[in-house]
Amino acid sequence: MLHSMSTTVETSSERSADEVNEEIRALWRRSGGTLSGEQREEYQRLVLEWAAAVPQSAPAA
Repeated sequence: MLHSMSTTVETSSERSADEVNEEIRALWRRSGGTLSGEQREEYQRLVLEWAAAVPQSAPAA
C-alpha cells in the first residue's frame, strides 16, 4: 500500500493543529515506529507546522 506525503509546507491558517497532529500520527503508523531519513524530514516539517498551528495562550498572571 502506497501513501503519498505532501512536500509543501502549509501555513497554520490552512490546517488546524488537530489536522496536522493526525498526519503526524498517520506517519508513525505507516512507518511501523521507525522513521526512515525521508520520513524524519517529513516528521520535522510536520512538527514545525503543528507548532505554528497551535493557538497561543495568554501568559499566566
